[in-house]
Amino acid sequence: MREASILLLRACLALLAMPIYLLSFLGIWQPFCKKVFFPYFLEKFSAVHERKTKKHKQELFRNLPDLKSPSGELKLLEIGTGCGANFQFYPPACKVTCSDINPHFQQALSRSMYKNQHIYYERFLVAAGEDLHQVPSGSVDAVICTLVLCSARNVDGILKEALRVLRPGGAFYFLEHVAADRSSWQYFWQQVLYPTWKLIFDGCCLTREIWKNLEAANFSELNLKHFRVELPWMPIQPHILGYAVK
Repeated sequence: MREASILLLRACLALLAMPIYLLSFLGIWQPFCKKVFFPYFLEKFSAVHERKTKKHKQELFRNLPDLKSPSGELKLLEIGTGCGANFQFYPPACKVTCSDINPHFQQALSRSMYKNQHIYYERFLVAAGEDLHQVPSGSVDAVICTLVLCSARNVDGILKEALRVLRPGGAFYFLEHVAADRSSWQYFWQQVLYPTWKLIFDGCCLTREIWKNLEAANFSELNLKHFRVELPWMPIQPHILGYAVK
């Protein structure tokens, strides 16, 4: 009965979103989404999400300075930099390599860089998190990945690359929205919204249990916390955050 209800509601939602499905069929929606809609949406959404998670991020990144190399340098790699929402939380004088599979965040990213001149921006890579061959193995102290794994093509591939580029003792920092409890009504609605949400929001998946990927990865230590972000009428309230040590 539950499965039938999900399928029926998915069909109703698809009818409401039919113009977008049609544009997708014609090959128009995806280029427009990546170049115009999603960068605009993400900048606006990031501002709201930032207000809700600021204290969580401050606590999450609090121990970044402890990862400095003996020379005093701190090298960070951010996967899925987007609009640069995390820059404000990075320690002064750290060196940041930014990467994103979508190159169309230039305007918002430039604004964030201008506001956060306390850090040094080494370079920007247009690359998927699953293939960071331009970054040498064992060359960074920390990898940061927030609100990225939900839309990754291969979550395990990103975690494998993070482990490769991290030096021994380095850490992978994450903050992601995840699937709700499977017995909850919120999970029911996540399942209903899943196909249309994924289409509209550039591959964002609502029902990923990302903590399982992190638990299965070859990190030596995993610090993980489940929490909720109060985003009324949004299906992405369940979150996880933490860091994993190589």
